[in-house]
Amino acid sequence: MDYFKYRNNTLYCEGIPVKKIVKKYNTPLFIYSQKTILEHFSKLKNAFSQIKPLICYSVKANSNLSILKLLVKAGAGLDIVSGGELYRAKKVKCNPKKIVYASVGKTEGEIKEAIVQGIFMFNVESINELKRIDKIAKKLGKKVKVSLRLNPDVESKTHKYITTGKKETKFGIDKKSAREVLLGADKYKNLIISGIHLHIGSQIIESSPFVSALSKTKKFLKQLPKIKNLEFLNIGGGLGIIYGNEKPQTAKEFARNILPLLKNIGLKVILEPGRFIMGNAGILVTKVLYNKESYNKRFIVVDAAMNDFIRPSLYSAYHKIISINKKKSLKKNKAADIVGPVCESGDFLGKGRKISVSEDDYLAVFGAGAYGTSMSSNYNSRCRGPEVLVKGKRSYKIKERESYQDLIKKEIII
Repeated sequence: MDYFKYRNNTLYCEGIPVKKIVKKYNTPLFIYSQKTILEHFSKLKNAFSQIKPLICYSVKANSNLSILKLLVKAGAGLDIVSGGELYRAKKVKCNPKKIVYASVGKTEGEIKEAIVQGIFMFNVESINELKRIDKIAKKLGKKVKVSLRLNPDVESKTHKYITTGKKETKFGIDKKSAREVLLGADKYKNLIISGIHLHIGSQIIESSPFVSALSKTKKFLKQLPKIKNLEFLNIGGGLGIIYGNEKPQTAKEFARNILPLLKNIGLKVILEPGRFIMGNAGILVTKVLYNKESYNKRFIVVDAAMNDFIRPSLYSAYHKIISINKKKSLKKNKAADIVGPVCESGDFLGKGRKISVSEDDYLAVFGAGAYGTSMSSNYNSRCRGPEVLVKGKRSYKIKERESYQDLIKKEIII
C-alpha cells in the first residue's frame, strides 16, 4: 500500500501532483510519502501487538534525518551499523536504550563511542568482536549488553547479495561457537550476554525461511541449560515488498506464521525492519532527455543514473517505472531500455519497458524509498538530487541538491 496514485491522469503523492513538486525542485529527485511510512510502521506494530516487541528501524535503508525523526517520534528504536548512523541517531534524539548496533566490522572507536552513548545492545558477529567489546567495556568501567548473531544456515530465497543466513556468508556465529560462548558467559566479565540475534536476508517474500530459522533457534536453545541473563530474541528484518509482480506476505500473515514460535521460545522480541517501512514510501522522479534508436534497439535516456539509484544495476532489480502522465503510461510502444548518462553499460533503471514518452516528459521509478539515496554516490562527478517529504498537501525539502562545490569541498590541490 502506498499513496502514489493517478488522479485526473496525473500522478499524485498524497495530496500533491508530482509535477508540481518537480517544477519546484527539478530532477532527479526522491519524493517520500509520510503517510505511507507511518502506516507501514503501524502495520508491523499492530501485527505483533500481543507480544509488544521493540521495533528498531534499520537506518541503512534510508538514513535521512527527517525520516529518522519521524519514526523515532512514532515510537521506533533504531538499528544501526556504523558510527555515522550512531551520530545520526544522536542528532534525532533517539533514546540510546532503543538503539541496537549490528555490523560485521565494528572498529574500536565505534565500539567505544557506542558504549559511551549508552546504547541498548550490540549484535555481535564473531568471537573476536565479543572479546574486543569486553576489553573496551573494561577500560571504560561499563557492563555492556550483547546479543550473539546466530548464523542458522537457512536459505532465504532471495538475491545472493542480500542473503545473510547461510553458512557461506560473512554474517553471524556458528551454532557450536555460540553454544560455547553461552555456556562460558561468565568469563566475559564486562558483558551481559542477553540475547540471540537472527537476520537471514532481505526482500524475503514468504515466511518459510523465517519459520526455518526460528525452528532451528528454538532447537538450539532447547539443547542448552538455562542461560543466565538471556532474555531477548532479535529476529532482524528482511520482509519483502512489491517491486513488480511479487506477492509478499503481509505483516499480519508474517506475524500469524511466526508468533506461535516466538511465544514458545519465551524471550522478549526485537524487530529490525527497513525496506518494509520505506521501500514503497518513495519514488525517484527523472526527466526524459532523449529517445534513441540504435541497431533496431530503443533507448529512453533520462537524467537519473546508477549513481542516484544503483539497485537495478547492482542486483538486476526490477522497479516499476511509469510516466507521471497516465495517458502516456497507457500508450504502448516498442520495448525500450531506460538508461542514464553514466559511462557504464550497466547504467540502467529498467530494461525492455513498453512505455511511450517524449523528450522532457517525467518518469517515476517506484519502490525507491529504501536503498536509494543511502546507496547513492557521486560517480562521474554527478551531484545527487534533493529529497522531499510530502505530508498531505504540503511538501518539505529534507535534503538539498548538491552543487559542484559540494563535490570538491573536501579535496586538496597540492
